[in-house]
Amino acid sequence: MASHRKLRAAAVVCAVAVVTGPAPAVAWAAAGAQATAPAVTAPSPDPFAGLTAEQIGNKAVTATRYATSLRMTGRLSTGGQPLDIDFAVNDHDECTGVMKIKGGTAELRKADSITYLKGDEAFWRASMTSQGMSPAQIAATIELVKGRWLKISPGQAGSADLGGVCDLKSLLADFGKDKAERRGLVRGPDAKVGGTPVATLVKKRADGETTTVSVAQEGKPYILKMAKKGGGEPGTLVLSDYDKPVKVVIPPASETVDLSKLDQGTPA
Repeated sequence: MASHRKLRAAAVVCAVAVVTGPAPAVAWAAAGAQATAPAVTAPSPDPFAGLTAEQIGNKAVTATRYATSLRMTGRLSTGGQPLDIDFAVNDHDECTGVMKIKGGTAELRKADSITYLKGDEAFWRASMTSQGMSPAQIAATIELVKGRWLKISPGQAGSADLGGVCDLKSLLADFGKDKAERRGLVRGPDAKVGGTPVATLVKKRADGETTTVSVAQEGKPYILKMAKKGGGEPGTLVLSDYDKPVKVVIPPASETVDLSKLDQGTPA
């Protein structure tokens, strides 16, 4: 009995790691910002007047790296599958949000170094099927986590991949590491994102991939939107709610499945 519980617990975490992958939303955002950053400040009709697209990108990267929190929403592509995300993250390694993939939905929260994940049946079934688990294993695991939060502590399988979505410091530390990536930027027509005027920076690659980055023209030159067309990971990501508090509600113990206890073969 204990060995069966341990097997199911391990299977769940492995499935989660595969579905979320190496923090795809965060990695995509960091890569997009490096490949095409944008923006600067100044109360004028054009706060970036006289600056090249690369210089605007440098200013945007500098500003964005100092953000204390942000919200990221949009649709990305990971492993050929569309991934919808809506996450609020801060620089205290905390986050709360929702992701949808393969017809399933899962909520993710992290606080006090503990990650909590709650998926619907479609989410768990799709993730475990992709892992090659048998129908019997899938049914048993779904019964175990149905309507409950999976509680994952630091060091447990899957904690690094899932927790990476909430690591804002790591995400922002990657911004601007390679200045050469911003060469070749071209400024496109100005636009608006959520009602805020933005400068648009565009970079086209030889392989056909085009990245468009929108930079705030009001307030700090934060990156407000990134869109990729062509290439292997197309998608759109909107960044908002910069420097606003992120409230994470920790699920009550009665609604969680504690993997550490399951690994010991004790009741959840």
